[in-house]
Amino acid sequence: MERRQFLSLLAGTASLTLWPGVALTKAHQTQAPRLVVVVLRGALDGLSAIPPYGDSQFSSRRGSLDLGPPSRREDSPLQLDDTFALHPSLAFCHSLYRDKEFAAVHACALPYHGRSHFDAQDCLENGTDSPTGLDTGWLNRAVAALEDSRGLAISSSVPLIARGEAPFMTWSPTPGKSSPEELASLLADAYQADPMLSDAYEKALNAQQIAPNEGKNINQLPVVMEAAGRFLSRQDGPNIAMVQDNGWDTHANQNAVLKNKLRQLDNGIKAVKKSLGASWKHTAIIVTTEFGRTVAINGTQGTDHGTGSAVMLAGGAINGGKMHGKWPGLAALQDDRDLLPANDLRGVFKGVLAQHLKLDRKTLDNGVFPGSGKVAPMPELIHS
Repeated sequence: MERRQFLSLLAGTASLTLWPGVALTKAHQTQAPRLVVVVLRGALDGLSAIPPYGDSQFSSRRGSLDLGPPSRREDSPLQLDDTFALHPSLAFCHSLYRDKEFAAVHACALPYHGRSHFDAQDCLENGTDSPTGLDTGWLNRAVAALEDSRGLAISSSVPLIARGEAPFMTWSPTPGKSSPEELASLLADAYQADPMLSDAYEKALNAQQIAPNEGKNINQLPVVMEAAGRFLSRQDGPNIAMVQDNGWDTHANQNAVLKNKLRQLDNGIKAVKKSLGASWKHTAIIVTTEFGRTVAINGTQGTDHGTGSAVMLAGGAINGGKMHGKWPGLAALQDDRDLLPANDLRGVFKGVLAQHLKLDRKTLDNGVFPGSGKVAPMPELIHS
Protein backbone atom coordinates (compact mmCIF):
# COMPACT_ATOMS: atom_id res chain seq x y z
CA MET A 1 0.00 0.00 0.00
CA GLU A 2 1.39 3.39 -1.00
CA ARG A 3 1.60 6.07 1.69
CA ARG A 4 -0.88 8.31 -0.17
CA GLN A 5 -3.44 5.48 -0.39
CA PHE A 6 -2.90 4.60 3.28
CA LEU A 7 -3.41 8.16 4.50
CA SER A 8 -6.49 8.53 2.31
CA LEU A 9 -7.99 5.36 3.72
CA LEU A 10 -7.16 6.36 7.27
CA ALA A 11 -8.62 9.85 6.85
CA GLY A 12 -11.83 8.51 5.37
CA THR A 13 -12.43 5.50 7.60
CA ALA A 14 -15.75 5.38 9.43
CA SER A 15 -14.56 3.15 12.25
CA LEU A 16 -13.63 6.15 14.38
CA THR A 17 -17.30 6.99 14.86
CA LEU A 18 -18.47 3.46 15.67
CA TRP A 19 -17.85 3.17 19.40
CA PRO A 20 -21.48 2.74 20.51
CA GLY A 21 -22.61 4.60 23.59
CA VAL A 22 -19.34 6.49 24.16
CA ALA A 23 -19.59 10.25 23.95
CA LEU A 24 -16.67 12.62 23.37
CA THR A 25 -15.49 14.06 26.69
CA LYS A 26 -12.38 15.59 28.15
CA ALA A 27 -10.98 12.04 28.34
CA HIS A 28 -10.20 12.23 24.62
CA GLN A 29 -8.51 15.61 24.47
CA THR A 30 -4.85 15.99 23.54
CA GLN A 31 -3.53 15.99 27.10
CA ALA A 32 -5.44 12.85 28.15
CA PRO A 33 -3.35 9.69 28.69
CA ARG A 34 -2.95 7.31 25.75
CA LEU A 35 -1.78 3.70 25.87
CA VAL A 36 -0.43 1.47 23.09
CA VAL A 37 0.22 -2.23 23.71
CA VAL A 38 2.44 -3.93 21.11
CA VAL A 39 2.44 -7.74 21.17
CA LEU A 40 5.43 -9.39 19.46
CA ARG A 41 4.21 -12.89 18.59
CA GLY A 42 6.72 -15.71 18.45
CA ALA A 43 8.81 -14.86 21.54
CA LEU A 44 11.30 -12.01 21.45
CA ASP A 45 14.82 -12.89 22.57
CA GLY A 46 15.24 -10.22 25.21
CA LEU A 47 18.92 -11.06 25.65
CA SER A 48 19.54 -9.93 22.07
CA ALA A 49 17.23 -6.92 22.09
CA ILE A 50 18.65 -5.65 25.39
CA PRO A 51 21.95 -7.49 25.91
CA PRO A 52 23.30 -7.51 29.49
CA TYR A 53 26.85 -7.08 28.22
CA GLY A 54 28.09 -6.23 31.71
CA ASP A 55 27.03 -9.58 33.16
CA SER A 56 30.16 -11.71 33.61
CA GLN A 57 28.39 -14.80 32.21
CA PHE A 58 26.87 -13.17 29.13
CA SER A 59 29.58 -13.53 26.50
CA SER A 60 30.51 -17.13 27.33
CA ARG A 61 26.89 -18.28 27.42
CA ARG A 62 25.76 -16.55 24.20
CA GLY A 63 28.51 -17.50 21.78
CA SER A 64 28.06 -15.91 18.36
CA LEU A 65 24.81 -14.26 19.47
CA ASP A 66 26.91 -11.84 21.52
CA LEU A 67 27.49 -8.70 19.43
CA GLY A 68 30.18 -7.50 21.81
CA PRO A 69 30.25 -4.57 24.23
CA PRO A 70 29.21 -1.04 23.25
CA SER A 71 31.88 0.70 21.19
CA ARG A 72 32.25 3.24 18.42
CA ARG A 73 31.58 0.57 15.80
CA GLU A 74 28.39 1.21 13.86
CA ASP A 75 27.19 -2.36 14.41
CA SER A 76 27.90 -2.52 18.14
CA PRO A 77 25.24 -2.41 20.88
CA LEU A 78 24.16 0.99 22.16
CA GLN A 79 25.03 1.54 25.81
CA LEU A 80 22.27 2.15 28.35
CA ASP A 81 24.27 1.74 31.56
CA ASP A 82 27.12 -0.34 32.96
CA THR A 83 25.16 -3.58 32.55
CA PHE A 84 22.71 -3.19 29.66
CA ALA A 85 22.76 -2.03 26.06
CA LEU A 86 20.31 -1.89 23.17
CA HIS A 87 20.61 -3.85 19.95
CA PRO A 88 22.18 -1.61 17.25
CA SER A 89 18.94 -1.74 15.22
CA LEU A 90 17.16 0.15 18.02
CA ALA A 91 18.87 3.48 17.37
CA PHE A 92 15.71 5.60 17.66
CA CYS A 93 14.80 3.89 20.93
CA HIS A 94 18.30 4.70 22.15
CA SER A 95 17.72 8.38 21.40
CA LEU A 96 14.46 8.16 23.35
CA TYR A 97 16.39 6.62 26.25
CA ARG A 98 18.72 9.61 26.27
CA ASP A 99 15.64 11.86 26.28
CA LYS A 100 14.20 9.83 29.19
CA GLU A 101 11.30 8.57 27.06
CA PHE A 102 12.37 4.93 26.85
CA ALA A 103 12.92 2.34 29.57
CA ALA A 104 12.91 -1.44 29.87
CA VAL A 105 12.28 -4.25 32.32
CA HIS A 106 14.37 -7.38 31.82
CA ALA A 107 13.80 -10.95 33.02
CA CYS A 108 10.00 -10.71 32.72
CA ALA A 109 7.66 -13.67 32.44
CA LEU A 110 4.10 -14.80 32.90
CA PRO A 111 3.14 -17.22 35.68
CA TYR A 112 2.75 -19.74 32.84
CA HIS A 113 6.19 -21.27 32.23
CA GLY A 114 5.33 -23.74 29.48
CA ARG A 115 6.77 -23.58 25.98
CA SER A 116 3.65 -23.51 23.79
CA HIS A 117 3.25 -20.30 21.81
CA PHE A 118 -0.52 -20.67 21.74
CA ASP A 119 -0.96 -21.31 25.45
CA ALA A 120 1.50 -18.57 26.40
CA GLN A 121 -0.13 -16.03 24.10
CA ASP A 122 -3.53 -16.88 25.55
CA CYS A 123 -2.16 -16.25 29.05
CA LEU A 124 -0.49 -13.03 27.91
CA GLU A 125 -3.78 -11.80 26.51
CA ASN A 126 -6.35 -13.13 28.99
CA GLY A 127 -4.26 -11.94 31.95
CA THR A 128 -4.44 -15.17 33.97
CA ASP A 129 -2.10 -18.07 34.76
CA SER A 130 -4.01 -20.47 32.49
CA PRO A 131 -4.64 -20.44 28.73
CA THR A 132 -8.27 -21.33 29.47
CA GLY A 133 -8.55 -18.98 32.44
CA LEU A 134 -10.80 -16.41 30.75
CA ASP A 135 -12.21 -15.84 27.27
CA THR A 136 -11.85 -12.06 27.56
CA GLY A 137 -8.73 -9.91 27.41
CA TRP A 138 -7.10 -7.85 30.14
CA LEU A 139 -6.85 -4.79 27.91
CA ASN A 140 -10.59 -4.90 27.24
CA ARG A 141 -11.26 -5.24 30.96
CA ALA A 142 -9.04 -2.22 31.59
CA VAL A 143 -11.03 -0.18 29.06
CA ALA A 144 -14.25 -1.33 30.76
CA ALA A 145 -12.96 -0.09 34.11
CA LEU A 146 -12.18 3.39 32.78
CA GLU A 147 -14.78 6.11 32.37
CA ASP A 148 -15.43 7.21 28.78
CA SER A 149 -12.65 5.01 27.42
CA ARG A 150 -12.54 3.31 24.04
CA GLY A 151 -10.16 0.82 22.48
CA LEU A 152 -8.82 -0.03 19.04
CA ALA A 153 -7.09 -3.16 17.79
CA ILE A 154 -5.05 -2.77 14.62
CA SER A 155 -6.22 -6.11 13.28
CA SER A 156 -8.78 -7.50 10.84
CA SER A 157 -10.26 -9.63 13.63
CA VAL A 158 -10.54 -9.06 17.37
CA PRO A 159 -7.54 -10.58 19.21
CA LEU A 160 -8.14 -12.16 22.61
CA ILE A 161 -6.54 -9.26 24.50
CA ALA A 162 -9.25 -6.94 23.11
CA ARG A 163 -12.27 -9.23 23.54
CA GLY A 164 -14.92 -8.46 26.12
CA GLU A 165 -17.76 -6.12 26.97
CA ALA A 166 -15.95 -2.80 26.52
CA PRO A 167 -16.15 -0.91 23.20
CA PHE A 168 -13.19 -2.12 21.13
CA MET A 169 -13.08 -1.56 17.38
CA THR A 170 -10.72 -3.06 14.80
CA TRP A 171 -8.96 -1.55 11.81
CA SER A 172 -6.68 -3.15 9.26
CA PRO A 173 -4.67 -1.72 6.34
CA THR A 174 -6.11 -4.57 4.24
CA PRO A 175 -9.83 -4.66 5.17
CA GLY A 176 -11.45 -8.08 5.23
CA LYS A 177 -8.21 -10.05 4.96
CA SER A 178 -6.71 -11.89 7.88
CA SER A 179 -2.96 -11.65 8.33
CA PRO A 180 -0.87 -14.86 8.57
CA GLU A 181 -0.60 -14.55 12.35
CA GLU A 182 -4.37 -14.10 12.69
CA LEU A 183 -5.03 -17.17 10.56
CA ALA A 184 -2.51 -19.10 12.64
CA SER A 185 -4.28 -18.03 15.82
CA LEU A 186 -7.68 -19.07 14.45
CA LEU A 187 -6.33 -22.48 13.45
CA ALA A 188 -4.68 -22.87 16.84
CA ASP A 189 -8.03 -22.18 18.53
CA ALA A 190 -9.68 -24.78 16.32
CA TYR A 191 -7.04 -27.41 17.09
CA GLN A 192 -6.83 -26.62 20.81
CA ALA A 193 -9.43 -29.21 21.81
CA ASP A 194 -7.31 -32.03 20.36
CA PRO A 195 -3.85 -32.23 22.01
CA MET A 196 -2.37 -34.30 19.17
CA LEU A 197 -3.54 -31.87 16.49
CA SER A 198 -2.45 -28.88 18.55
CA ASP A 199 1.03 -30.32 19.09
CA ALA A 200 1.41 -31.26 15.43
CA TYR A 201 0.32 -27.80 14.30
CA GLU A 202 2.79 -26.04 16.58
CA LYS A 203 5.63 -28.28 15.36
CA ALA A 204 4.68 -27.46 11.77
CA LEU A 205 4.80 -23.73 12.53
CA ASN A 206 8.20 -24.13 14.18
CA ALA A 207 9.49 -25.93 11.09
CA GLN A 208 8.21 -23.09 8.91
CA GLN A 209 10.05 -20.58 11.10
CA ILE A 210 13.34 -22.39 10.48
CA ALA A 211 12.90 -22.01 6.72
CA PRO A 212 10.51 -19.06 6.22
CA ASN A 213 9.35 -17.83 2.83
CA GLU A 214 10.69 -14.31 3.22
CA GLY A 215 9.20 -13.22 -0.09
CA LYS A 216 5.72 -13.49 1.38
CA ASN A 217 6.54 -12.14 4.85
CA ILE A 218 5.74 -8.49 4.19
CA ASN A 219 6.00 -6.66 7.49
CA GLN A 220 3.74 -3.67 8.00
CA LEU A 221 4.67 -2.78 11.57
CA PRO A 222 5.74 0.84 10.87
CA VAL A 223 2.55 1.33 8.82
CA VAL A 224 0.21 0.03 11.52
CA MET A 225 2.09 1.88 14.25
CA GLU A 226 1.64 5.11 12.31
CA ALA A 227 -2.06 4.27 11.99
CA ALA A 228 -2.35 3.68 15.73
CA GLY A 229 -0.83 7.08 16.42
CA ARG A 230 -3.16 8.85 14.01
CA PHE A 231 -6.23 7.24 15.55
CA LEU A 232 -5.07 8.05 19.08
CA SER A 233 -4.24 11.66 18.20
CA ARG A 234 -7.84 12.41 17.24
CA GLN A 235 -10.15 13.88 19.85
CA ASP A 236 -12.98 11.67 18.55
CA GLY A 237 -10.77 8.59 18.52
CA PRO A 238 -9.69 5.88 20.95
CA ASN A 239 -7.36 6.39 23.87
CA ILE A 240 -6.10 2.79 24.01
CA ALA A 241 -4.74 0.76 21.10
CA MET A 242 -3.32 -2.70 20.54
CA VAL A 243 -0.87 -3.58 17.76
CA GLN A 244 0.54 -7.02 16.97
CA ASP A 245 3.44 -8.30 14.91
CA ASN A 246 4.56 -11.81 14.03
CA GLY A 247 7.87 -13.37 12.99
CA TRP A 248 9.75 -13.27 16.31
CA ASP A 249 10.23 -17.04 16.66
CA THR A 250 13.96 -17.04 15.87
CA HIS A 251 14.89 -20.72 15.81
CA ALA A 252 17.39 -20.11 13.00
CA ASN A 253 19.72 -17.35 11.78
CA GLN A 254 18.71 -15.18 14.71
CA ASN A 255 21.27 -12.41 14.28
CA ALA A 256 20.13 -11.69 10.73
CA VAL A 257 16.42 -12.01 11.49
CA LEU A 258 16.51 -9.78 14.57
CA LYS A 259 18.60 -7.15 12.83
CA ASN A 260 15.68 -6.66 10.45
CA LYS A 261 12.82 -7.20 12.90
CA LEU A 262 14.19 -4.84 15.55
CA ARG A 263 14.80 -2.17 12.92
CA GLN A 264 11.14 -2.45 11.91
CA LEU A 265 10.10 -2.15 15.55
CA ASP A 266 12.36 0.89 15.96
CA ASN A 267 10.86 2.48 12.85
CA GLY A 268 7.39 1.67 14.17
CA ILE A 269 8.01 3.52 17.42
CA LYS A 270 9.44 6.43 15.46
CA ALA A 271 6.34 6.44 13.25
CA VAL A 272 3.89 6.39 16.15
CA LYS A 273 5.69 9.27 17.86
CA LYS A 274 5.42 11.37 14.72
CA SER A 275 1.76 10.56 14.08
CA LEU A 276 0.75 11.15 17.71
CA GLY A 277 1.97 14.72 17.54
CA ALA A 278 1.31 16.60 20.78
CA SER A 279 -0.33 13.50 22.28
CA TRP A 280 3.06 11.73 22.43
CA LYS A 281 3.81 13.60 25.65
CA HIS A 282 0.88 11.83 27.30
CA THR A 283 1.42 8.37 25.78
CA ALA A 284 2.82 5.14 27.18
CA ILE A 285 3.79 2.26 24.89
CA ILE A 286 4.27 -1.29 26.19
CA VAL A 287 6.14 -3.72 23.92
CA THR A 288 5.74 -7.28 25.17
CA THR A 289 5.95 -10.93 24.11
CA GLU A 290 4.70 -14.34 25.31
CA PHE A 291 7.98 -15.72 26.68
CA GLY A 292 11.73 -15.51 26.22
CA ARG A 293 14.25 -17.77 24.55
CA THR A 294 17.09 -20.02 25.58
CA VAL A 295 20.29 -18.38 26.76
CA ALA A 296 22.49 -20.66 24.65
CA ILE A 297 22.57 -20.73 20.87
CA ASN A 298 21.16 -23.81 19.11
CA GLY A 299 22.46 -25.80 16.13
CA THR A 300 20.79 -23.57 13.55
CA GLN A 301 22.27 -20.31 14.85
CA GLY A 302 19.08 -19.40 16.69
CA THR A 303 17.45 -19.95 20.05
CA ASP A 304 14.58 -22.09 21.29
CA HIS A 305 11.57 -21.42 23.50
CA GLY A 306 12.56 -20.11 26.92
CA THR A 307 11.17 -18.25 29.93
CA GLY A 308 12.33 -14.73 30.83
CA SER A 309 12.31 -11.96 28.22
CA ALA A 310 12.29 -8.15 28.19
CA VAL A 311 9.56 -5.52 28.08
CA MET A 312 10.23 -2.19 26.38
CA LEU A 313 8.46 0.99 27.47
CA ALA A 314 8.35 4.14 25.35
CA GLY A 315 6.49 7.43 25.23
CA GLY A 316 6.47 10.89 26.70
CA ALA A 317 4.74 9.61 29.83
CA ILE A 318 7.39 6.97 30.57
CA ASN A 319 9.88 7.44 33.40
CA GLY A 320 12.71 6.67 31.03
CA GLY A 321 16.47 6.76 30.86
CA LYS A 322 16.72 3.79 33.21
CA MET A 323 16.18 0.06 33.61
CA HIS A 324 13.37 -0.97 35.96
CA GLY A 325 12.80 -4.15 37.95
CA LYS A 326 15.17 -6.83 39.20
CA TRP A 327 18.01 -8.44 37.24
CA PRO A 328 18.71 -12.05 38.33
CA GLY A 329 21.98 -12.42 36.43
CA LEU A 330 23.03 -15.35 34.28
CA ALA A 331 25.00 -17.41 36.81
CA ALA A 332 21.92 -19.54 37.54
CA LEU A 333 19.32 -20.35 34.88
CA GLN A 334 15.71 -21.51 34.83
CA ASP A 335 15.73 -25.26 34.07
CA ASP A 336 19.48 -24.86 33.39
CA ARG A 337 18.70 -23.16 30.07
CA ASP A 338 16.56 -20.00 30.38
CA LEU A 339 16.79 -16.52 31.85
CA LEU A 340 15.22 -16.62 35.31
CA PRO A 341 11.82 -14.86 35.56
CA ALA A 342 12.58 -12.19 38.16
CA ASN A 343 9.66 -9.89 37.27
CA ASP A 344 6.01 -10.85 36.75
CA LEU A 345 4.72 -9.37 33.50
CA ARG A 346 1.43 -8.57 35.18
CA GLY A 347 3.29 -6.33 37.62
CA VAL A 348 4.66 -4.29 34.71
CA PHE A 349 1.21 -4.00 33.13
CA LYS A 350 -0.32 -3.10 36.49
CA GLY A 351 2.30 -0.42 37.08
CA VAL A 352 1.47 1.32 33.81
CA LEU A 353 -2.29 0.98 34.27
CA ALA A 354 -2.14 2.27 37.86
CA GLN A 355 0.23 5.18 37.34
CA HIS A 356 -0.78 6.21 33.81
CA LEU A 357 -4.50 5.43 33.64
CA LYS A 358 -5.13 5.72 37.41
CA LEU A 359 -6.76 2.32 37.88
CA ASP A 360 -6.92 1.40 41.57
CA ARG A 361 -5.31 -1.68 43.10
CA LYS A 362 -8.61 -3.47 43.80
CA THR A 363 -9.70 -3.14 40.19
CA LEU A 364 -6.33 -4.36 38.93
CA ASP A 365 -6.17 -7.34 41.32
CA ASN A 366 -9.75 -8.51 40.90
CA GLY A 367 -11.03 -7.16 37.61
CA VAL A 368 -8.24 -6.61 35.11
CA PHE A 369 -5.97 -9.43 36.34
CA PRO A 370 -8.20 -11.68 38.49
CA GLY A 371 -6.43 -13.62 41.21
CA SER A 372 -3.25 -11.53 41.00
CA GLY A 373 -3.44 -9.91 44.42
CA LYS A 374 0.08 -11.00 45.34
CA VAL A 375 1.53 -9.24 42.28
CA ALA A 376 2.17 -5.58 43.08
CA PRO A 377 2.25 -2.89 40.40
CA MET A 378 5.86 -2.15 39.49
CA PRO A 379 6.64 1.33 40.84
CA GLU A 380 7.89 4.47 39.08
CA LEU A 381 7.26 3.40 35.48
CA ILE A 382 5.41 6.63 34.68
CA HIS A 383 6.45 10.23 35.33
CA SER A 384 4.88 11.48 38.54
